[in-house]
Order: sequence, then structure tokens, then C-alpha cells
Amino acid sequence: MTEPEVPWSQYDIAYKRIHDAIINSLASPPTGKKITKNAFTWNTDGTLATLKAYDGNELLFTLAFTWTPDGVLMEVSRS
Repeated sequence: MTEPEVPWSQYDIAYKRIHDAIINSLASPPTGKKITKNAFTWNTDGTLATLKAYDGNELLFTLAFTWTPDGVLMEVSRS
């Protein structure tokens, strides 16, 4: 089931959806690892660009966020 888009300026709803997506599957650490630190980068318009998850100094994965020009979150991808 697809959820409706979050209107611009409703940050509480948008960040809750980001949080839920991250916790449910995208941000699961590899077996035997745990996330001890997160690092963030931001786009010039203030939207979240990337979230990097670390176990100590070891980078576990990066989440990249794609937004529409009017601020709707379109995609979160993991690399």
C-alpha cells in the first residue's frame, strides 16, 4: 500500500516516515555489527542529503535521500 505524499512544511510527518523507513529495513546493520554513530549531510535547500551509519570508524552503509523541487521525499536508497 502506498502512503500519500507529505505536503511541504509538515516536517513532523515527513521525519516520522523517514524514521520508520530507516528503522524497519533500510538501516539494519550487517550481522554482528551495531550502529554506534550517524553522520548527516544536507542539501543547500535544507533537506537531508545523506545519512551515514558507522560501527566505530567503520562505515556500514549510506542512505541517500532524493527530494522533489517542492520538498516531497521521493526516495531513500542504501549503498
